[in-house]
Amino acid sequence: MNDRLRQQIDFLSVLDREKQIERQTRLTDGSRRENDAEHAWHLAVSALILAEYANEAIDVFKTVAMLLFHDVVEIEAGDTYAYDIEGQKTQKEREQKAADHLYGMLPKDQAQKFRALWDEFESGDTPEARFARALDRFQPTMQNVAQDGRDWRARGVKLGPMLARNEATGQGSEILWDVSLNEWILPNVRNGNIVDDRVTGNQSIDVQLMGDEN
Repeated sequence: MNDRLRQQIDFLSVLDREKQIERQTRLTDGSRRENDAEHAWHLAVSALILAEYANEAIDVFKTVAMLLFHDVVEIEAGDTYAYDIEGQKTQKEREQKAADHLYGMLPKDQAQKFRALWDEFESGDTPEARFARALDRFQPTMQNVAQDGRDWRARGVKLGPMLARNEATGQGSEILWDVSLNEWILPNVRNGNIVDDRVTGNQSIDVQLMGDEN
C-alpha cells in the first residue's frame, strides 16, 4: 500500500466515527436521535431533490460534497445543540482545531480541497454555501414538525433565537424559508410548541404573528 492510499484509508476509518455522533434532532418518526452520518446523507439527498429552489444557480455536485463534509469536525468537536448558548461559546475553537487535525490526515491536495469546502460552508459566502446552510436549517425544522414539535416543547425553544438561527434559510432559498416560517414555525408558535417571546428583531414577523391570532 502506498503512502497516499494509506492516508486516505486512515481518514475513511476515522470518518466512520461520524456514525456514532448523536445529534439532538430525532428521526421523523421520533423513535431515536439521528447521527451525524444520517444527517449528512439526508442533506445531500435533499440538495439533489430541492436544488431548483435555490435563490441562485448552484453547482449541485459541489453543494452535495459540501454537505457530506460539513459536520466531519464533530467527530472530535462533538455536536453543539443549536440553542446551547454555553456550548456555542467554544464551538468555533473546537471545530477549527478538529478541522486542522481531521482534514490534515488526507494527502495534501485532498486536505486542501475538502478543508476549503468546509471553510466555504462555514463562511456562507457563495451560492452553494448559502443553499447548503439553508438545507442545514430546513431539515431539522422538518423533522421536528414531523414529530409534532415535541423536542421544541420539551426544551422550551423560543421564537427569537429560532428566527435568528433560521434566517440563513432565506439567504439560500426564499421558497424553503417561506415554507419553514409560515407552514411550520408559526403554527408551532400558535399551538405552544415554540415559546412566543416576541423578541424577534423583525417587525414583520411580529405583525404577522399578531395578525394570525385574530
